[in-house]
Amino acid sequence: MQAAPCSCFDMKRYILTGAPGAGKTAILRHLELDGYGVVEEAATDIIALEQAQGVAEPWSRASFIDAIVNLQRARQLRAARLTDDLQFFDRSPICTYALAMYLGYPCSAALSREIERIERERIYQRKVFFIQSLGFITATAARKITPADTVRFERIHQETYLAFAYQIIPIAAGPLSERIATIKKAID
Repeated sequence: MQAAPCSCFDMKRYILTGAPGAGKTAILRHLELDGYGVVEEAATDIIALEQAQGVAEPWSRASFIDAIVNLQRARQLRAARLTDDLQFFDRSPICTYALAMYLGYPCSAALSREIERIERERIYQRKVFFIQSLGFITATAARKITPADTVRFERIHQETYLAFAYQIIPIAAGPLSERIATIKKAID
């Protein structure tokens, strides 16, 4: 027998955001090992899938944003059926909005509807953990961004979350254990 889903008011969902390569995935993995529910970033998986299908730079297509939105929504709805009373999300539709602005794409109808839904249903906590840059970036097939662009990307994310009235909790660069301790202290 499957457990009844938690209501969005019972479940606490926190967002981890920040520039590419800031350490969000390492933090997410550590939180998962500590027993917290976690939800993976959608954009990286969309990039990997499209690159495997021969699209070298999926982010150059306007449909990229909607693909991220659709996967984010599916993952969030799937996570809502779990019994974890606290979950951490590697990015959110607000991040996708910031990504669209960074890439120069308009806010699509799908993205707009998803932002309206998460706001109306109060899906995420208003505290957002902003994982600050480590001061360097390691290029990958999915992460092709210069240090200067990383700074711009980070600024757009901060401005976007503030514009949507989220409270930014900065998680400074430093040892992973210190970053985790700062997050845990903020959720107590």
